[in-house]
Amino acid sequence: MTVRTAEILVAVILAIMSAGIMWKSTELNIGWVPKSGPGGGAWPFWLATGMLLCCLWTIFRWFRRVTPQSRSEEPFISIDALAVVAPVAVGLVLLLLATHLVGMYIAVFLFMIAFVRFLGRHSWTMTMSLAIGAPVVMFCLFEWALSTPLPKGLSALEPLYYPLYDLIY
Repeated sequence: MTVRTAEILVAVILAIMSAGIMWKSTELNIGWVPKSGPGGGAWPFWLATGMLLCCLWTIFRWFRRVTPQSRSEEPFISIDALAVVAPVAVGLVLLLLATHLVGMYIAVFLFMIAFVRFLGRHSWTMTMSLAIGAPVVMFCLFEWALSTPLPKGLSALEPLYYPLYDLIY
């Protein structure tokens, strides 16, 4: 894939996603609510509108070959760069899948072990400090300070959080 192809591909994908966000946000009020302010869909709608306009501008400039990227026939990514980026991309996809299955906190714990120990090649002390500390900080921030629960995965894992709930509530 060339840089030119990658530029138009990303612009088209983001334009489609922007249109989808605009359409979905119209399920909420995107106008002004008297004595209350903007409706619940206003912010995502206008943000997606801005994204769509930027994508259309990029596509327009791509057809006119205005930018160096729109004229470049060089490879989009080298094999060396792909070797660095691919494990990170795969790790993030696995984090998303693990979040659905075992919940955010256990997924982050496993993600930190994989990244800090195996990709970063740090010591086990550093790895476990971060692997335990990151979910604890996230739990305190979201569950306690913001009162916003994060996904906990399978309901069979819910009793693991009972002692923490007892501390908070």
